[in-house]
Amino acid sequence: MSAFFTNRRGQADAEAQETVTVMPAGRPVGFDTVVGSNTQFEGIFASSGNVRMDGNFTGSLEISGNILVGESADIRADINARNISIAGTVRGNVTGNKVQLLRTGRIWGDISASALTTEEGAFIDGKITMVGHSATRPPTEDEVIAHELALEEIEGALEDGGDASAEDDPGDSRAEEASAESVKE
Repeated sequence: MSAFFTNRRGQADAEAQETVTVMPAGRPVGFDTVVGSNTQFEGIFASSGNVRMDGNFTGSLEISGNILVGESADIRADINARNISIAGTVRGNVTGNKVQLLRTGRIWGDISASALTTEEGAFIDGKITMVGHSATRPPTEDEVIAHELALEEIEGALEDGGDASAEDDPGDSRAEEASAESVKE
C-alpha cells in the first residue's frame, strides 16, 4: 500500500485502528430526498431534510435542510432553504443562509443570502441582497458618532498636512496672529 494509507508513526494499515460509521438502514447518505433527472412535477415541495433535485420542477420549494440543484435540473420555482448549491437552471428567487452557484449554475431571479459564492462561468440575472450583513442594517448611534469622528480626524489631517498649509495662506496666518495677540492681552 501507498504511504497515504499509513499513519505518521509508520504503522502498516493492518495495525492502524479503523473507525467505522454505521448508518441506520433505509436512510440515504447525504440526501433524504433525491428527485431524479427523468422526473417532472409541479406544486409545493416541502422537506425538513436535505434534498437533491435533478429533474424538472415548477412551483415552490420550502426546504428546512440543504438543497442541491443538479446540473440536469430545470427549476421554475422560488427556493427557500438553509444552504443552497446550484449547478443547474433556476428561474425564481433564491433565499437561504449560504448560496453557492457552481460553474454550470444559472439563476434568473433575485438572491437573498448571508453568504454567496460563485464559480467562474456561473450566471446570475437578478438582484443580490446580503442579509444579516452589517452593510444591510442601519448604523447604530455609536457607529455614526465613530464615523463622524473619523471624518473629522481625516479632514483635520488634510488641513494640517495637505498642499495648502496654514503657512502658505496669508489669511490663516493673520487669524493665528490675531488669536495670539488676544491671548497676550
